[in-house]
Amino acid sequence: MPELNYLAIGVATVAALIASGAWYAVLGGHLGRLHEAYAGDPRPAAVTVPVELVRNVLVSAVVAGLAGPLGISGFGAAALLGLVLWVGFPFVLLTGSVFHERVPAKLAAIHAGDWLLKLLAITVIVGGWR
Repeated sequence: MPELNYLAIGVATVAALIASGAWYAVLGGHLGRLHEAYAGDPRPAAVTVPVELVRNVLVSAVVAGLAGPLGISGFGAAALLGLVLWVGFPFVLLTGSVFHERVPAKLAAIHAGDWLLKLLAITVIVGGWR
């Protein structure tokens, strides 16, 4: 079991929440026009924030668990890990949703950008803190 830097995981979790919140504050207005699931009232922040914190702490902990055994240290290597993880997971999943479920490409692009920003923030903080 790799040693985890819990402070780095916590900081990365909060940074990902802030980055994602800023991303959707700027681009979230387009979501309702792109998919009916977003057309109604948004969920209250009192519900959204705890859910997103749990999701982000899970991603941050997984990245921290990978960074040690992979020998990731420093910002460059950490950013590269973030990019590789983004291509390997969110990018693949979101392009699949566009192709197979006919999710609008613009909607998937908004979510893909959020995931890229979030993964880069997490990996740079967790990997750069080593």
